[in-house]
Amino acid sequence: MARKPRVVVHPPSPSGGRRVHVDRETLGVAYNIGDVVEFLRRAGLDADEAMLDDSELIEWRGGGRGVWAESPP
Repeated sequence: MARKPRVVVHPPSPSGGRRVHVDRETLGVAYNIGDVVEFLRRAGLDADEAMLDDSELIEWRGGGRGVWAESPP
């Protein structure tokens, strides 16, 4: 049985920020990879850039880790 990722990074808002949830708790809005790593560290996860590609831990919605601004129409 597949396990749901603990971390969800939501699609970018028009301002480019992405909401970050860990175990359904909102941690804040990240504006870059460093923000995501810091939120995970504060949540007690030993975060580093390598773990950001772990699809069993993190679900990137609306684009991967390189997407930070809403695409123009």
